[in-house]
Amino acid sequence: MEMADMAWEVKCREEDMKQRALENERHAIDDARRGVDEKAEQLKVLANQSALFAGFSMVVLVESNVHEGIHWILLTVFGGTTACVIALMLVSTLNSTYMLVAILRYDCVNRPVPFEEFWRKRCEPDWKLALRAFSYGVPLFMVVVALVAWVTFWDSDKRYVSASVVTFIVLLATVFWFLNTERKWSSFLLQSEARVLTRGMSISSTHQSDEKVGGEGTSNRGSILSHRLDDDDGEHSSNAESSAMSLNISSLAVGELTASDRKVTANGVLSLGRRSGKSR
Repeated sequence: MEMADMAWEVKCREEDMKQRALENERHAIDDARRGVDEKAEQLKVLANQSALFAGFSMVVLVESNVHEGIHWILLTVFGGTTACVIALMLVSTLNSTYMLVAILRYDCVNRPVPFEEFWRKRCEPDWKLALRAFSYGVPLFMVVVALVAWVTFWDSDKRYVSASVVTFIVLLATVFWFLNTERKWSSFLLQSEARVLTRGMSISSTHQSDEKVGGEGTSNRGSILSHRLDDDDGEHSSNAESSAMSLNISSLAVGELTASDRKVTANGVLSLGRRSGKSR
């Protein structure tokens, strides 16, 4: 009987190991497909927006009414700026399109290389180039809008007033682009692994090794900082850790912590220090 029971346990364990291996493979395939879909959506958005800017610039260049008395310097600057916008946006569109086709051909089942490595080595330099071309083309497009006003209103008696109003509005939009949008998101999007911060908490990605305290086998997990942690309740700490790790996947990138966030983080550090001191 004992031999039969041992054989049955060995068989059950082997089946369990096979089932776990199959589930792990399914999870790996799902993760690869999720990564491909995520990058595909990003490339589609960038390609579509760049194509729109290129199309608008081409329409402006073709449909603008050029008067005979217009100054040649203004006309040259207008044509050169428009051509630069079209070229930059085409570079962004074509790079995004080729990368999109490349990642859609990635084999998520066999996975000759992990998708993260494939993206980092083959696609990320072109992604950064496409994003930079788009970032440079947007302010140039605003300059084109300002120049169009001068070219269109050149023969009007009130051209200085009308064109100056358009130029002033474009200048405000350009300043807003550089001081807010470009400054906030450009460096974040160009990072290989963008730093994601969860509002009100800071998550450590490394787990410390288990330590035994006072002869009792109590393990010290990675530091999880939260203003809702209770000093005396260990169960709340474990629940906060699991929820924080799940929030790390879909957390909002906030760039810089506000004053209230820094205060909350500091309170979380003090709370964690007190709790670790009590456990010791």
